[in-house]
Amino acid sequence: MVLELYIPVGSRQLRCGYTTGTCAAAAAAGAAHLLLTGESLPAVHIDTPGGVTVEAELLEHTTGPGWACCAVRKDGGDDPDVTHGTLICARVEKRPSPGLTIDGGAGVGRVTSPGLDQPVGAAAINSTPRRMIREQVERQMAQAGYREGLSVTISVPEGEQLAERTFNPRLGIVGGISILGTSGIVRPMSEAALIESLYLEQEVLQAAGVEHLLVTPGNYGDAFVQQTLGLGLEKRCTSSNYIGHTIDHAVGLGFRSLLIVGHLGKLIKVAAGNLNTHSKVSDGRRETLTAHAALAGGNPQLLKALFDSPTTDAGVDLLKKEGLLEPVMQSIARALEEQLRHRAGPEMDIGAIFFSNQYGLLGKTSAADRLLTLHQKKA
Repeated sequence: MVLELYIPVGSRQLRCGYTTGTCAAAAAAGAAHLLLTGESLPAVHIDTPGGVTVEAELLEHTTGPGWACCAVRKDGGDDPDVTHGTLICARVEKRPSPGLTIDGGAGVGRVTSPGLDQPVGAAAINSTPRRMIREQVERQMAQAGYREGLSVTISVPEGEQLAERTFNPRLGIVGGISILGTSGIVRPMSEAALIESLYLEQEVLQAAGVEHLLVTPGNYGDAFVQQTLGLGLEKRCTSSNYIGHTIDHAVGLGFRSLLIVGHLGKLIKVAAGNLNTHSKVSDGRRETLTAHAALAGGNPQLLKALFDSPTTDAGVDLLKKEGLLEPVMQSIARALEEQLRHRAGPEMDIGAIFFSNQYGLLGKTSAADRLLTLHQKKA
């Protein structure tokens, strides 16, 4: 079923879709219901973490002794990715011991490198989708009065082929795609329209009298701003991947300052001079991290390990163990500041704060604390 949820992106209304995580949770709910009641549901309703209720059509109803399967077809909305239209399947089986287990089957990748959302050896089903699957299946168990154990296996028939068109092989995820999503909803990101909407956010804030701009690339930055910095999001705008465009427009509108708060994996690209951080446009994360570690005196073994790290979080773990985390982050902060000041020019005071999901605050440019105080006063 088509998700009839539209958001303004620039001057257009674009339709949202739902994530592979939402699909997996819906398929698991349908399979659990079929197994425990014998009834095939045409569709299920999923309350996503983003606050949107999705009605997902259930397909591929099959059963056998002690098991049942259902599938949901991924809907990417008006900005579909490589998984758009593929089937996300769930097989739910009875097990003799109590509790609920969740794993990946054919077409779902398996983690082979540290530093990702899931540990080495686990299926690449991220934390939020796992929670959604668990909640949906446990709800079906409660409604059916079932108190024994169940196992859920998520599979993607086309997953292994689709994964070749993603970054999974480079991240150390083998054998298929990842089951992802933090909000449960795919929000369309047409580039020209998205940039226009980013500009509009700034213009609204300017019209409201805001002089000092707080910017986050997206969900990770928003969470850090709220949970760690203790600020609200009412007066912040989003840059997505378009850091350079965001700075340019803010300068043109006459904002007095701009403070960017983002994940190291995003802002390390900016430190290397990549002000469009979309993975299709730029990367260089491991190369940049390795270069700054070399400047800080890292030994050849560490540099090789950093270059082979699948994520910046994994690289941070290596640096911490070697006692080089602080000097490397300081070096990155200096390079980041140079790039931001060059782009903003003398008209604007600019700074940045970057963090890791695992280790929290990692670094700040020289102006960051002063700019942060401006936002704390207005919070």
